[in-house]
Amino acid sequence: MSDKIALSTWPTPLEPMPRLAAALGLGENDLWIKRDDLIGLGGGGNKVRKLEWTVGAALAAGADTLVTTGAAQSNHARLTAAAGARLGLDVVLVFPGTPDSATHGSGNLVLDSLFGARVHWAGDGGPSTMGDVADEVCRQLRRDGARPHLIPFGGSSPLGARGYVEGGEELRSQLPDVDHVVVALGSGGTMAGLVGALGEQRVLGVHCGAVAEPAATVADLAGPLTRRSITPESLRLRTDQVGAGYGVLHEPVLEAMRTAAGTEGIVLDPVYSGRAMAGLIAAVRDGDIRPAQRTVFLHTGGLPGLFGHTETVQRSVSTLRSYEVE
Repeated sequence: MSDKIALSTWPTPLEPMPRLAAALGLGENDLWIKRDDLIGLGGGGNKVRKLEWTVGAALAAGADTLVTTGAAQSNHARLTAAAGARLGLDVVLVFPGTPDSATHGSGNLVLDSLFGARVHWAGDGGPSTMGDVADEVCRQLRRDGARPHLIPFGGSSPLGARGYVEGGEELRSQLPDVDHVVVALGSGGTMAGLVGALGEQRVLGVHCGAVAEPAATVADLAGPLTRRSITPESLRLRTDQVGAGYGVLHEPVLEAMRTAAGTEGIVLDPVYSGRAMAGLIAAVRDGDIRPAQRTVFLHTGGLPGLFGHTETVQRSVSTLRSYEVE
């Protein structure tokens, strides 16, 4: 029996993008966008599909507190906080850094606060340290009488990835002849679920720099979903949009954000969906995606994170054009 809970209404829209397709040299019916940014909970985004499973498991285990980790502008953390608010659960978010960071008063952190989450600042340790800190937070919560449940980084586990097996099946019902699905590869669960539903050759993941070994991460998550061995080499993966690293603005990504916004009115973020769009544009340029092939861009959300990314905000405002009346 499934422990999945409902956190939104499905399906999300699938919309054509003819002006962007034309700008990229594709046919007007070749390019579509799957609007998982329009998922209703907490500002929207792909993590909600995963949370329906992982929070469902937490409730089944009798938890009264959700704990998870991520960057300070984590979309997953924001949506975990929103899910907790909807379900009456306490939420503790474990972030690297300290409370006095320059970006801590903006973006997703504003929403984390509105949703009532508490933040534990873990200092400057790496990802392995974050996991250790989260475990200690759970132990302290138990000492305080709470019943915590640790949600994995990015919601990405074989259980959480079931949300995108469902998402892939939903997409296939909307566009049965889809040839390519382009998606940001962060913690890996979204791509893994899509691979579970659509197979390795229809899913193109664009690495965002969130994990050290993206192909191996996705293969490990997808294997249990397909009940067969998935090798890293069998996956379609672009690693050319990471630039100087996760969270650092990459010039082709900013250009991709401007192109999507200027042709279709679609807003992307600089860490995930912007990188995925830059990867899609590069794939068309390289001939990996060609005219007359049905291509879907999965919009994973992340708009609040845009406003927490100082360089992107500053550079965008600096190019704002004026119009003078004589």
